Amino acid sequence: MNHSRKTQKPRRAGKQGVAVLLLLASASAAAVEVDGFIDTEEWREVRYISDFRKTQPLTREPGSLKTEAWVMATPEGLAVAFRNEHPPSVPRTNQRVQRDFNEQVDRVNLMVDYDGDHRTGYNFTVASTGAIYDAVITNEANFNADWDSVWQYAVTEDENSWSVEMLIPWHVAPMRDAEGETRTLRIYLDRVIGATGERMAWPMASYERPRFLSDFAALEVTSYSQSLLAITPYASGLYDNISGDTDADAGVDVFWKPNGQVQLTATLNPDFGQVESDDLVVSFDAIETFISDKRPFFTENQGLFEFTTPSDYSQLLYTRRIGGPADDGVGAGDITGALKLNGSVGAFKYGLFSADERGEAGRTFSAARLVRDFSNHNIGVMATHVDRPFLDREALVYGIDHNWRPSPRWNVRTRLMMSDIEHEGEETRDSGATLWADYEMDHGWRQQWILMHFGDELEINDAGYLARNNENYAHWQVSKRFTDLPADSRYSSKDWRVRVSGEYNDHGERLSQQLRVSRESRLRDGSYEYAQININSAGVNDLLTRGHGVLELPPNFNAYVEYQRPRKGRWGYNVDAEAFTGGLEGNDNIGYSIGVEPTYFLSEAFNLYVGGSLIRRPDWLVWQQENLIGSFDGRETRFNAGFNWLGDRHELRLKLQAIGINARLRQGYRVESRRAVATDEPVDDFSVSNLGFQVRYRYELAPLSYLYVVYGRGGYEEGFGSDESFRLLQDSFGLRDDEQWLIKFSYRFER
Repeated sequence: MNHSRKTQKPRRAGKQGVAVLLLLASASAAAVEVDGFIDTEEWREVRYISDFRKTQPLTREPGSLKTEAWVMATPEGLAVAFRNEHPPSVPRTNQRVQRDFNEQVDRVNLMVDYDGDHRTGYNFTVASTGAIYDAVITNEANFNADWDSVWQYAVTEDENSWSVEMLIPWHVAPMRDAEGETRTLRIYLDRVIGATGERMAWPMASYERPRFLSDFAALEVTSYSQSLLAITPYASGLYDNISGDTDADAGVDVFWKPNGQVQLTATLNPDFGQVESDDLVVSFDAIETFISDKRPFFTENQGLFEFTTPSDYSQLLYTRRIGGPADDGVGAGDITGALKLNGSVGAFKYGLFSADERGEAGRTFSAARLVRDFSNHNIGVMATHVDRPFLDREALVYGIDHNWRPSPRWNVRTRLMMSDIEHEGEETRDSGATLWADYEMDHGWRQQWILMHFGDELEINDAGYLARNNENYAHWQVSKRFTDLPADSRYSSKDWRVRVSGEYNDHGERLSQQLRVSRESRLRDGSYEYAQININSAGVNDLLTRGHGVLELPPNFNAYVEYQRPRKGRWGYNVDAEAFTGGLEGNDNIGYSIGVEPTYFLSEAFNLYVGGSLIRRPDWLVWQQENLIGSFDGRETRFNAGFNWLGDRHELRLKLQAIGINARLRQGYRVESRRAVATDEPVDDFSVSNLGFQVRYRYELAPLSYLYVVYGRGGYEEGFGSDESFRLLQDSFGLRDDEQWLIKFSYRFER
């Protein structure tokens, strides 16, 4: 699936969404030959589907191009075929894309909820060029593409259509033990036309509504079960160009599914060297930057452990903590091994997780999860524990989550969290709770309510992630979707939202009150637009001084616009711009950011991009020490460039990111009695140069078996005094704090 980032959460869709389909495949059913050619005899006695309806835009009208699908359960797995009408009059997107792509291309999606309980789904996507995307779906419509699995697919095309066959083995996901000889899955199928962005689906479900997983169509199939043992050893070698040192390492990942109800995943001496670089981040904020986890062990069967709240990126188990910065401040934690067990007993699902780091500064992480699903709601409990002997700290966190779907119009999610921390002999306890309710009305109208309370001493960040505690937040949002636009309009849909919110800390101090107006639009040429404006009241910043005082700030605003145009001819591009105020001057001084990134396609397999952004922060408040802060005139220049060369089994990618930041002091202040008091104490101008450069070659030897050859270089330099941000950006290209060659070989053995 391919979706934009600021989408609303989804919901149910009429009679098709509640239809129960009967599809009983006998054990003697002929195996499907996955070659992309849909043989009439092979797919004769199966479920045939042709009533695909538009969900982007959400008009519920029949799709503009005929789409047919066939679904069949076989002993080898769930088999699905698509035949997609595509005449020469409609442009085709023939560009190659990498695995887990996000480009706007012709594609089909199969999504499956194996237990039919609306808790976890699995998304399997095939593009017309043969590229694939797979993801885990949780919380009705949250997609996590970090998960990869092994499944079969094939694509063929002719002048007027293109076809796909898929075979998804039963061992890709844990499933409850079936009662009798059949089980009930829930499925969803869709097809996207890349040239226009039109999405047509069966049943009539959309991830842009409050409910999505709950609107999948029920499918009764013969209860098949498969076992799998997969062992993936690896060996790697690293050469450090700076020190001249070499290092070799080896380890193994094990995946074992003895039956449909149990899955065991283990890793010994895992190699978490960077074969894929993270984006550069330079932040002087008090809030930690969230970074997603792409390491295979931590993405396999992780959906059950998802326990999130409406707070951005919050979760009880944030796996980037494991192997993250060590407690002694020297490098990263060295993981000895990790183990994960998922399974089900009767109506209950369970999960156990454990990971251990070696050395005196090593930590021990563990988590346990138990969930129970009912017809229109489910409830779960989760606990995490972290032992940090180097810091004389032990952290225990409990959570209870409840999801309630009282009717097709409502989706209500509640969370309760409690932390119990013992640090250097002192114990602290606190709690938090959230409520998230979506209500869908008629004619495209929706409402949303969110309430959040995080206690002043709630701490979940030993194992989890929470941007901030000490917070009370509430918002009400009303939305209206317009899809009946004139035929001559350049837009296919517009979605307006108005939100009012209030945020206070746990001591009753107002952080902000906000009015937000936003519009999300999809264009008939497949482009995407998003715009929003936030008007913020006066409030206090209680994080800036890191506990050394609260600072009152005046009202401010920010306005943001983004435009994404998919490939047309040789070009595609993204543009964004923002105007904002803030700091001590509030609305008296306006800052801005402007970014553009065009992509040029030399061929269907080779593209390159060069882009950048300019950011001006005219009253940038940066903490110095204790209650001393500085107001700076900040200017930042960013540069991005790279290319992608994609073959049938190989990828060659170059990624270059550079940042130059120039901050000239306007005035130093001491925060006293909630006010900024000017001071003559020395506060220096500062500058930052940052570089990240990687060239990565990957060859796919077999499914999930790879040879990597990676060259990486990077550096970070922070200085006193300032210079032009363009010159600092230029200087970053000479940084060489790290420079390494890495070769890694891994091969997956299955039986």
